[in-house]
Amino acid sequence: MAENNIRTLSVDIGGSGIKVIVLDTAGNPQTERARLETPQPATPEAVIKAIAQLAAGQGEFERVSVGFPGVVRSSVTETAVNLTADWIGFDLGTALQKLLGQPVRVVNDADMQGLGAISRQGVELVITLGTGFGSALFVDGKLVPNLEMGHHEFRKGETYEQQLGRAALEDVGEKKWNSRLEKAIGSLQRLFNYDRLYIGGGEAKKVTLNLPPNIKIIPNVSGLLGGIALWRD
Repeated sequence: MAENNIRTLSVDIGGSGIKVIVLDTAGNPQTERARLETPQPATPEAVIKAIAQLAAGQGEFERVSVGFPGVVRSSVTETAVNLTADWIGFDLGTALQKLLGQPVRVVNDADMQGLGAISRQGVELVITLGTGFGSALFVDGKLVPNLEMGHHEFRKGETYEQQLGRAALEDVGEKKWNSRLEKAIGSLQRLFNYDRLYIGGGEAKKVTLNLPPNIKIIPNVSGLLGGIALWRD
């Protein structure tokens, strides 16, 4: 198959939902995005079964990109705070390749979201607001791997995820959550001196802050569109 006709099944695994879409090599959607609720408990077997179910409705594809909510090294998942402990040390890439019959690449979900949004110029930070708090850092388009900032202490003895994850949003309400986010943005600016900050994830739509021009809310589909960038060697 010609390089420009290669279709990529892009998979975004989240704490609340699993999404898939097929993209062409330019990143244009070739199918409608499909979604299933993340199984509970979210074991590897249950999640893989859901991905296979979604993939079956997406037609043909020649390769697979996966965004996973945790540290990923060589397609092996090393942490999975919002899923189950069974994911620690699980070779997701090999398991999916056997099931789907196509080559698979797996990265952290915030990394994949960033790849679908960044300009590839300067220092660019991505944070994702969803079940948890994801993060990705890029320097001139190059990813700084395994940045799990969500589990670093932020304020009042709690982490970014504890203060800004979905449970916190539901607990304290949108006004207080936005106030916390404003403090987090200030802290991250001082820490990284970023040129641009991108805010994505399912709860980004709840952001009501008046943001400066170098901070951009990115659509949730960025997490899927980033799937093409995983195959740009």
